[in-house]
Amino acid sequence: MLMPAVAAGMLMMGAQAEAGTSPAPVPPVVEAPPQVLVIPPPPVMPNLPGTTAEPVVPPARPGDIVVTGRTRPPPGDPLERLNEKSFQTVQAVDKAVVEPVARAYKKGLPKPARKGLRNFFSNLQEPVVFLAYMLQFKPGKAMETAGRFTINTSLGVAGLFDVAKRKPFFLPYRPNGLANVLGYYGVGPGPYMYLPIVGPTTLRDIIGDTVDKMVVPFAIGKPFNQPKYVIPATILNQLGERAAFDETIQNIRQQDNPYAAYRELYLNQRKAEIEALHGRTVEDVPPVYGPGLGKGPVTIGGDGAE
Repeated sequence: MLMPAVAAGMLMMGAQAEAGTSPAPVPPVVEAPPQVLVIPPPPVMPNLPGTTAEPVVPPARPGDIVVTGRTRPPPGDPLERLNEKSFQTVQAVDKAVVEPVARAYKKGLPKPARKGLRNFFSNLQEPVVFLAYMLQFKPGKAMETAGRFTINTSLGVAGLFDVAKRKPFFLPYRPNGLANVLGYYGVGPGPYMYLPIVGPTTLRDIIGDTVDKMVVPFAIGKPFNQPKYVIPATILNQLGERAAFDETIQNIRQQDNPYAAYRELYLNQRKAEIEALHGRTVEDVPPVYGPGLGKGPVTIGGDGAE
């Protein structure tokens, strides 16, 4: 079947050659390259009750090369996805259970009583602060801490009243502990974590805080190492902290990214506390736990004046 067509083609080419003409050139067939469609990281629709968030990806056309991207977690938060899930779970439990109880605690217990309980638990940690200053070779601050503990335990009725910070003593509370000792000597915070019950922390802080909580029970013994004290004391301490920082927590929840806002506030406060131990001036750092560093520029923890 192909031979007649080939023969006819050869006869036509021969005729054109005799006439002095050349066959018309055949334009090459150029295939259009596939279009590269770069799609940014897919947006995530907000969660609805009983559903999980799914990324919305626009459909690709046939022949397109689809390149998808995903944002990397911050360097200090390699477990960001897991931490954020933990944060959301904790916040849901907090809204449903802890927040109403903490507000009832705040409403039912007068402010002097709440403050007294917080002073009591802070006073129990003064031996830890003393040891931390000794490990940092700051004997002056260690002696001031020992003086605070003695004054508040005796004149302050077992620490319910912070008498030491008033005149004529002027010995303010200074946060310190093993985690700060490690940071003081250059140990980095390690990966950031948000854990149930514990809340925001880092690898360095969780190690240091765990050891700190063991000092008083082992050093003093009963009743501080017995469940009949540990359980109610822990609940009261956590309720007091939650009630004291209710406004801060509500402000964090109003942010575009509450998880990231909470993380940055925590890490900034911890960094400021380490910087202050070196005698460096730090600006106003809103606390997200504990007494914080106070308002305005302040230097704490150095060998000089407050």
